[in-house]
Amino acid sequence: MDIKQIQELIKFVSRSGVNEVAIEQENFKITIKTNQAPVYVNAALPAAGAPQPVAPAAAPTVAVESKAPSAPEVEDTSKYITVKSPMIGTFYRSSSPDKPSFANVGDEIGVGKVVCIIEAMKLFNEIESEVSGRIVKVLVENASPVEYDQPLFLVEPI
Repeated sequence: MDIKQIQELIKFVSRSGVNEVAIEQENFKITIKTNQAPVYVNAALPAAGAPQPVAPAAAPTVAVESKAPSAPEVEDTSKYITVKSPMIGTFYRSSSPDKPSFANVGDEIGVGKVVCIIEAMKLFNEIESEVSGRIVKVLVENASPVEYDQPLFLVEPI
């Protein structure tokens, strides 16, 4: 395997989303690992042959320039109550994909109304609101992991 093939393999792995690729041949072994880590290349050269050149491989990097807005818009959330996750798990807005969401932006909720489900260890736990008000913002994407005490909804008290 020559340098050009190694570079093409690194590009392919970085675009494919694969975390690790290992290739072994008679006298050559290469392992490429990704996922926010540097790319590693391990090459074993034959003991009785001519040395093959192996260049150190680096993860491709792209410099991105972004201009910060001169006056960023900051939303005042101090007047809202935050509904937080009581546990670690996976957040779901409805009981199944074909069912409507328990709570949407603009819905009025009361104490005890189910606002979402959090799956933890194969158990689906209905999360009930502890406040009354109108939902202003849903802070978590459906089917995404949540941490303990992570904000889920912003509620405007009524």
